[in-house]
Amino acid sequence: MNELLWETPQEINLALAKRISVIRKRKKITQQQLSSLSGVSLGSIKRFERTGNISLNHLTSIAFCLGVEGEIKNLFTNTPYQSIEDKELGKYLY
Repeated sequence: MNELLWETPQEINLALAKRISVIRKRKKITQQQLSSLSGVSLGSIKRFERTGNISLNHLTSIAFCLGVEGEIKNLFTNTPYQSIEDKELGKYLY
C-alpha cells in the first residue's frame, strides 16, 4: 500500500540545508571558508545548516560558491502546463 508522505515547508528547507552541508563537506570547505567565499555571514551559514532558514539571496550565493548554482537556476523549469494558456505564458520564462 502506498502511503503519502507529507512534508512541511520547514522539513523541505531542512533537507535542502543538509544537502548543501554535505556538498560543502565533500568539497572540504569549512563553514568559515564558505562564509568568506560567499559573503554570507558565518552565523547565517551555521543557522541555515542547523535550521534550514536562509534568504534566497544568501542561498544563491552559497550555491554559486559550491558550484551548484545550476540547481537554483533550474528550479520550477519542469512544471507541467495545465492549459494552453499556461503554455503561452511559459514561453516568457526562458
